[in-house]
Amino acid sequence: MTVFKKTARVRVPASTANLGPGFDTLGMALSLYAWIEIKEAEQTAFHLYGDEMNGVPQDKTNLIFKVAQMVFREAGVSVPELDISMYSDIPLTRGLGSSASAIVGALVAANTLIGSPLPASKLFDMASAIEKHPDNVGASLFGGIITAMWDGEHARHLRLEPDANLEVMVVIPDFQLSTSKAREVLPAHVSLKDAVYNISHASMLVAALASGRTDLIAEAMRDQLHQPYRAALVPGMTEILQNAHHYGALGVALSGAGPTLLALTDRRENRKAELEQYLTDTMNKERITASVLKLRPENEGVKVYTEGNTLPFVDMIKGELTI
Repeated sequence: MTVFKKTARVRVPASTANLGPGFDTLGMALSLYAWIEIKEAEQTAFHLYGDEMNGVPQDKTNLIFKVAQMVFREAGVSVPELDISMYSDIPLTRGLGSSASAIVGALVAANTLIGSPLPASKLFDMASAIEKHPDNVGASLFGGIITAMWDGEHARHLRLEPDANLEVMVVIPDFQLSTSKAREVLPAHVSLKDAVYNISHASMLVAALASGRTDLIAEAMRDQLHQPYRAALVPGMTEILQNAHHYGALGVALSGAGPTLLALTDRRENRKAELEQYLTDTMNKERITASVLKLRPENEGVKVYTEGNTLPFVDMIKGELTI
């Protein structure tokens, strides 16, 4: 007989994927978060907090509910009704892993609720199958920088510890861009030249990140597989990709499917204000309203709160940030 915990709570980091040339294989966890709580209930109910939850379904079509049920089926248990609470700082459909964080959070919370019968490797397989690629979900699950592969059934990853001086600046345009739309513009076939270009650049980027060779990042983050085709969807993107390194960026890329653009920076440099101004001015020239966030790589993946945390969900969140 399965013994349920009364409540399962998790915190999941946002993520950026691709990092330029690592299409569908490189990811990095970021210091934006979603919090999820689930517990068994007599009737399914949802409690959604924060502006990023606007428009999220509050019935059994909700992604968290559906993913939780996948866990229960896989584990051979039945929990038909759930009380689900969620707060998120991660902008929806902006290329910062909002869906991946929900998937990972739901998988881990549901697994925790029923005593964690499924290993992390199985949750990673399930997350990759739902998301259709392993980079975002791997970063949210394991934290740090990950390189991952998925054969359609099983996902594998290696994790890199981010350099202590690595920081992240993102410029988030005030419009949404679905992953499906961003994928529609990609060609079905690419040239051998472009394939070799990306293999070499992705390999160099992983080696540069692993060895602390930040001087190689700007060139290594260049890409020919997806960013040139998606540039038309994000005004100002081509300009930023070409020139942000002149304003203090170590390297720059479209974050995931976009429209967010991500710049890696060195915390020891004093050009962050200059870079922020450049990113804002470039968006303004395109008449795009955008916000800039200064983040860091998140070393910790999904965090499971101990059962000893008895604070109500909202009070727990208030203890970590101001809602």
